[in-house]
Formats: sequence, structure tokens, C-alpha cells
Amino acid sequence: MIFCLSLSAHARKFKINNGETIHICIDKTEKPVASTALDILKSDFRKVLCSNVCETQSEKEAHIIAEINNEIGREAFSIEVNQAGQMIIQGGDAHGLAYGLLEVSRLMGVSPWEWWADATPRHLKTFTLKSSYTTFQRPSVDYRGIFINDEDWGLMPWANNYERQGRGKIGPQVNARIFELLLRLRANYYWPAMHECTHPFFLTEGNREMAAKYGIYIGGSHCEPMASSTAVEWGLRGKGDYDYVNNSDNVRMFWEERIRDVKDQEIVYTLGMRGVHDGKMQGAKTIEEQKAVLQRVISDQRNMLSQHVNPDLTQIPQVFIPYKEVLDIYNAGLEVPDDITLMWCDDNYGYIRHFPTVAERQRKGGNGIYYHVSYWGRPHDYLWLCTFSPHLLHQQMSLAYERGIQKMWILNVGDIKPAEYQIELFMDMAWNINEVNRKGVKQHMNDFFSREFGNKISGDITEMMEEHYRLASIRRPEFMAGTRTEESDRKYWGTQRELPWSADYKSQRISDYRNISDKAEKIFKSVALDRQDTYFQLVKYPVQGAAQMNFKYLSPQDESAKAYDSIATLTRIYNEGISNFGKWNGIMDMHPRRLSVFNPVTAPLAPAHEKELCESDKQTKLKTKQEGKCHTATFSSLPDISHLTFEVRLLPSHPVEGNTLCFRLTLDGTDSEVIEYQTYGRSEEWKQNILRGYAVRKVKMPASDTKKHKLTFTPLTPGVVLQEIRLVKN
Repeated sequence: MIFCLSLSAHARKFKINNGETIHICIDKTEKPVASTALDILKSDFRKVLCSNVCETQSEKEAHIIAEINNEIGREAFSIEVNQAGQMIIQGGDAHGLAYGLLEVSRLMGVSPWEWWADATPRHLKTFTLKSSYTTFQRPSVDYRGIFINDEDWGLMPWANNYERQGRGKIGPQVNARIFELLLRLRANYYWPAMHECTHPFFLTEGNREMAAKYGIYIGGSHCEPMASSTAVEWGLRGKGDYDYVNNSDNVRMFWEERIRDVKDQEIVYTLGMRGVHDGKMQGAKTIEEQKAVLQRVISDQRNMLSQHVNPDLTQIPQVFIPYKEVLDIYNAGLEVPDDITLMWCDDNYGYIRHFPTVAERQRKGGNGIYYHVSYWGRPHDYLWLCTFSPHLLHQQMSLAYERGIQKMWILNVGDIKPAEYQIELFMDMAWNINEVNRKGVKQHMNDFFSREFGNKISGDITEMMEEHYRLASIRRPEFMAGTRTEESDRKYWGTQRELPWSADYKSQRISDYRNISDKAEKIFKSVALDRQDTYFQLVKYPVQGAAQMNFKYLSPQDESAKAYDSIATLTRIYNEGISNFGKWNGIMDMHPRRLSVFNPVTAPLAPAHEKELCESDKQTKLKTKQEGKCHTATFSSLPDISHLTFEVRLLPSHPVEGNTLCFRLTLDGTDSEVIEYQTYGRSEEWKQNILRGYAVRKVKMPASDTKKHKLTFTPLTPGVVLQEIRLVKN
């Protein structure tokens, strides 16, 4: 069937007036995603221009002509205005056509967060594009998506209120909202929520049909092979233990049943096996035993796919995820067929553990990344406020792409909210990494806030949010109690502790947070009435919530109590006081997992676990400037000092090549020895690095007999990122 848009044939530029009937002529494809995108565009036209979209089969009278052109490539699209003033949209396939249609919404100023952040589209009197307008876009990454995870404290309670399908179900109405967001963000890949509190995706009526409608590929995490949510489904469909050593027949039957059921669905099949819920594999203890079992598992899973889905396995998207201990098994010599995508992982805190080798980059299946901006686990959760640094996300994902991770990108987003900006940055990089790199993070962020709140205040919001992320990178709000989670040593669990900071730094931090909290309130008064709920969700709640968490732990008792009450009030407003007074009821929990960090401070804090000061008046921060790959600092000291000690703070990243990260200092022409700062697994040093946001090495060097000194920092291996250098006072 064909749809159509009528415009004046004499127009040279593309122009639609408010209230004008629009005719669109569109190729219908066998896949419904383009029709779904058209329906969304129709709704946006009504909201922005009060215009109805009418169908016609006449290209001559059409305002917009949308068609498939397979020659422009997978999921690509082009838009141009022809001499007659018509908009011509071409998609390389159904997905490309869908993204092209929704690009029109973007051009009208409609936010991808139109529903998810209540970003009410603004009315236009006229929508125009100049006669010379043209764009061609194609994805940088083939599969781009999100993982709903740790949904117990946000998305699940909210979904129960929103959909009312029965407790524990994230059903088609909620998923339709998620899938529309993904389509607007030009994403195509989804790992459904999988905790024990959630009824499995494929066992919830209507979910698979909704995924097909929106053109979403369904996948699963490292512990959910073969499109099966084992955390719940094994208890419903499995027999015996989830153990491939002692119960392989029943495990194979469990997987095969699902494959037969979804063989016509668009699936990215996760291969391999771990425990039922993010635990180690059962039945095999040593690395060699686990390798042998995994080798058999992968072979058996591929036989199932060949039998039930497609005899040509290269036509079936498949992924193997070396997560946690599975990376050790892979490094022990596990053989993964060449057409399977290898999906690498960060360490759950944003630092990628492994980058593809030269050989891995040459694989037909390519490479992917599983990345976190939300996490439940050791050394501490961060499930409440998404204060994840956009600059870290950009640095790590740019490096990943540069190193050949270009096939699949999946982002663990927790409950989606409040990670809106990080999700958009991630998806924009996955769609067009060169454009984001050209802009830089700050400009990208400014464009985001300009779209949502206008050019007048976007600069002020951006500066405030940059400070918000800077302060959180020193210590996340969730880490402010000095506690840890899930440690074998219980001394780390419940006791709220002092942080290892000087009185001067605590005072400065309170002042810094008070400044941005007050600024958030001041800007709020300048926000248009129809975007104040949006501002509350994207800016006010995260900024003021983080500020109050800091006030709670760094202020005297009476101020601490007020800060706790302020967090409670802000959260109540989020759930009950915005967006028609309850649209988001249940989405925001101020104390996920009921961890002690979220409790009131009722007694003097216990002493800090750490022995050394993180921020000390016994140190002087050196002002450095970058010269190529090196950083230099010029400073003064007393001439009679024989040695100087430097505290070098670095991004706690992992090696890009080889097994170590190395740097060297040069003081007044004299080199230090090579300094290494790599950590391994979940070592104590790694935990400290994560909690304080940096790796640290102290370097003592002989000083020349002069007042003025020049210090040079030289990275010796790829991936070394300097944060700052401090001169330690003797």
C-alpha cells in the first residue's frame, strides 16, 4: 500500500504550514518497522503542526516521497529536497526507511525523549527545509541497543503501576514505549529485563509481536543463552539442575524448545553458558574443565540453530560474551567459531577490560561491547543517580571503536531513568561516531540541552552539568558512606564511615555542590512551563539529589537530617508530583537495595577504611599543559630539598595492548624508572581505584638545586590517561 503528502508543485523549498493536510507516498515493505515509524511521524505532525497525514498513490502530488533503495546500504537513509520542493526519503532497507522518517521528526525539533522525559513537542507555524537540503546517514555500529537490568527498584514497580498486567510483568505496553524510544534513538537491539522479579519476556503475551512491530532484535546477556531468561525460566521450564556436566539432556531440551518457538523472530543469539543468575557455571570447577564444557555447549547450540533456524550459520547473528570468569576461560584457549561476534565487557564501572587483538579484529563475526552506566555489585552499587561521566563514556567507546569494536554495542541502563543523556550519547556514537567526535562531549551535551530547553539557557545548564559530573567522578553519591556491598568481610557492609578527606576539602565540596544546587533552582525558574517536568527529570533531581547526599555526609547532624528529608521530598515529587501527578509513580527509589548509604546519619561516622587522604592539604595540585602525548608542569620548590615526591593520578583503565599500563616522569631532564599501574581482577587495589575514581602511583625523584622545576609526564603504552599530578609536601 502507498501513502502520500500534497504540496505546492511550484515550491523550491520544502514547506508545510500549520494545519495543512500532508500527503505522503511511501513504499510498504514486508517488515512493519517502516509503517510503525510512519505512525510515529504522523503523531508528531499532529503535535507540532496540527496537521493530518493523508495517503495517496501519486508521487506528483506528494509532499514527501519515501522509498527503498537497497543500493545505499544496510539501515542507511538519505533525505533531500528536490527541485519541486518535495522531500525525498530513501532507506537502504525497512530500518533505514524508518530512521529516515523519524529524522523528519528530529528536524521539526521533536526530542527522542518526547514521552520518556515529557519533552512536549513545540508547536511550529511553518516547517521548512531549504531547497538545497540533503543528508546521508548510515550506522557506525551494526547492532545498537540497551539492556534493562536491576529493574527491581525502578522499572518493575513503575511498570506494575503503568501497565497493570499483573505484578512482575513488563508487558507489551511498556515495551512499546521502550521500543519507540529505541527507534527514535536509531537503535535496533534489546536485552529484556531478567531478574527474578520479572516474568520472562517471551512468556509474557504480546511482547514478541511488539518487538517485531518496532523492528527490534531481541538478545540476552552473558547468562541468558539461546533467547532464554534462565533466572526465572529454568524454574518454570527446566528439569533438574542447570548443569551441562550432569544434566545436559534437559538443558539442551530447555534451549531447543525456545529456539523452535522463536525461530521466525529477529534474534541475536547469545551462545555459551554461565550459572542461572550471573553466577559461575555449575558442574565444572577448574578452568580446563570449564573450557571443555563450554566448547561442547557452543557446538551443541550451533547444531540447534542450524537445524531449526538456518542451515547457513553465517546468516544467524550470534554473540559470545567473555564476561567475568568467562574471559579467563576464553584466554585459556577456548575456540569460538569465526562467524560469532565476540562481545567484550567493561569492569562494570566503565573501564573496558579487553580490546581486540589484531587476530580478533579480523574475525568475520566482528567484535562488540557490553558497557555499564548502572551496576549492582562489588565493590559498590550505583543504581540511584546516573552520574556516570559522559567524558569517560566517550573516551572508552571511542577507543573501543578505534580498536575494532564495531559490530554490536549494548548499554546496561538499569531502569532507563535517570540515564537519559548517557543513553543518547552512547546511541549517537553508535550511529555516527565521527560526528560526535567532531563535536566533542561538551558541544554534544549543549546541543542536547538546547533541544530540550532552548539556546538561552542551554549553556548555563551544560556548565552546571559538567561540574555535576566532575564532582561525582571524585566520589559518586552512592559511595558517600564509605561502605561496600557484597564483600566477604562484613566490616565493609553496613557501617557508615568518614571519607578520607581533609576538612578544607569537605568544606570546598559542600560549597561546590551548594553552588550547582542553587544554580539548578535558579535556572528552573527560567524554563518554559511545558518543559519544567522535563527539567526536573533531566537536571534538577539528579543535581540536587547528588548535592543533598553530599550535604548528608559532610555537614553537621542538623544539616544532615535536613538533607535526608530533602532527598525524600525530591523523590516524592518525581514519583507523585510531576507529569500529571503520577505518570512516573514507582520509577524512582531513593534507597535501592535498602543499602545503609541511603539511610539517615544517626550517629558520628566511623573512621575511614582508607589510610591515606584522597584530598589533602598536604598536597599541591600542579597545573599541567598537554604537549602532544606528554603533559608538562612548571613549579617552584625550596632549593635545598634533595628529593620531590609526586602523586600521579590516572584513569583506572585496563591495558589496550599487552598486560600493563606504563608511564615515565622526567624531572629537570632526569627520567624516573618505568612506572606500572595495572590492576588484576577484583583486587583490593582495583576496588580502591573504583571507589575514589583514579589509580595512583607515588614517584620519588631527586631534585636539582634550583627553585624552578619542569616535570614531564610521558605515557608509554596506549590507554594511559592522566587525571592530575600532585606535589606531596614533605
